[in-house]
Amino acid sequence: MPARVQFREDRCKGCLLCVQACPSGIILQSSRFNQLGYKIAEIPHERMQECKGCAFCALMCPDYAITVFKIEEDA
Repeated sequence: MPARVQFREDRCKGCLLCVQACPSGIILQSSRFNQLGYKIAEIPHERMQECKGCAFCALMCPDYAITVFKIEEDA
């Protein structure tokens, strides 16, 4: 089942615990900064399809900045 990960950039403090937790290794530190001046975590658009939907990243995030959605495919 495909998944999509959404990062709340306004909550991300760039701790990168999500990077360490991701078994697919697709979460990276962005070169962009949020409003608080932190470099945010992100998944490059072209790698989103590699997400397994395990939600380890969301469970690890101390600031509740990550939401994982599983997308149901049409049968």
